[in-house]
Amino acid sequence: MNHLIYLRTFLDAYRAGSLTRAAQRLGITQPAASAHIAALETMLGKPLFVRQARGVAPTPAAEDLARSVAAHLDGIEATMGAAQARSYRLSGTVHIVGPVEYLSLRIAPRLAPLTSEGLRLRIQTGDRARIYAALDEGHADLAVTASPPEGKAHGFAELGRERLLPVAAPGLAERAKARSVTADFLCGLPCIAYGETLPLVREFFERIFDKTPDMQAVATAPDLRLLLEMAKAGAGWTMLPDYLCADAVTAGQLAVLSTPGGIPENTLYLAWNKPALRHPRVVYVRDFLLRDTDRRA
Repeated sequence: MNHLIYLRTFLDAYRAGSLTRAAQRLGITQPAASAHIAALETMLGKPLFVRQARGVAPTPAAEDLARSVAAHLDGIEATMGAAQARSYRLSGTVHIVGPVEYLSLRIAPRLAPLTSEGLRLRIQTGDRARIYAALDEGHADLAVTASPPEGKAHGFAELGRERLLPVAAPGLAERAKARSVTADFLCGLPCIAYGETLPLVREFFERIFDKTPDMQAVATAPDLRLLLEMAKAGAGWTMLPDYLCADAVTAGQLAVLSTPGGIPENTLYLAWNKPALRHPRVVYVRDFLLRDTDRRA
């Protein structure tokens, strides 16, 4: 059954683009990983990788082999991980990364019971680039993202949805009463945003008005909780997910600006490193978080 071991090493190297990284993920030495690939190449009679200065590049034969075996190997490892998670006391560390606002309000409270089951949790936060870097480099087992991952190394499932609301303090929102809230009108109001490129605000304009916003933010902060507090203080209008600003809207500290075209929604995803599913603890935490949905990719 050595060919199954060889195939697992091959698939990890194919996804990581590196024999060294594959060896680290598998807990074997780099020479052992190279020997597995060499043995598989001898069995198939074809080279699978081209060695490069940094890592390896797959040959057409490797692309064909990966398409043929990936789903089967992933399925076996996920099934075994789930079976072990049900059969044994869990232990070890699970690394999770995601946007700080969603993790703090939606994920952290759900994770709390897991600490009494023998699991250790290590939670990281960051923007999209940092989240995917943590996944790609193997520093995170699971990640919350606002977009489905690209490439071959990650699986994902829908985790939830958020409605994006244009909000402002009541005093500023009064200026929108009894008039049409157009793109030009919003561009004339002070705006606060997540960054200089107006994340969320830009997407809102493109979806609702079919144009990009022609303005600069009066203030930016890479944390939606800061934008929430600034909006409540009257610094300007902004776009916030409903779970973050619902209490402030209910309390009358913020008002939702009425715009044409409805309220846009974002889908949140839980993504994972496929090799991490060989660890029962990762499968357990993944399935625990996805318990409310069965939409898997």
